Amino acid sequence: MKKIFAVALATVMMLGAGLAVAGSYSKQKVAYHVNYDNPKRQAGAMRNIQNHINAVGAENLDLRIIMHGKGVSLLMKANSDANFESKVVSLKSQNVAFKVCKNTLRGKKIDYKSDLFDVAESDIVPSGVAELAHLQQQGFSYIRP
Repeated sequence: MKKIFAVALATVMMLGAGLAVAGSYSKQKVAYHVNYDNPKRQAGAMRNIQNHINAVGAENLDLRIIMHGKGVSLLMKANSDANFESKVVSLKSQNVAFKVCKNTLRGKKIDYKSDLFDVAESDIVPSGVAELAHLQQQGFSYIRP
């Protein structure tokens, strides 16, 4: 009888440990930093973000992509293709916020209305690096894929 009880207890403990590991993440606040214009690297970043959403659940994430400098090319109409744009639309539909640096727009003479894909005035932050620091002060984790 003791042996059956020990086996049952061990089984319950293993199942419980498996459940804890298998995806019960708590709510997360995350800032992804993109300041590079390599399309393969940007596509990789978007895959990382989708994988993050898949693991944690969109409802458990406050996820923001902060773009400045060369990273703004992620949303440039001239550089994009339908596949890239569909990834952006998909991530936005999962509550991912794309934030663009106003200093970069001004310095590179980029008009967000005509030059960028699906960017509203509310998506523009005064400074990309200042936004990253602000978000970290608010408890956001920093990731630079």
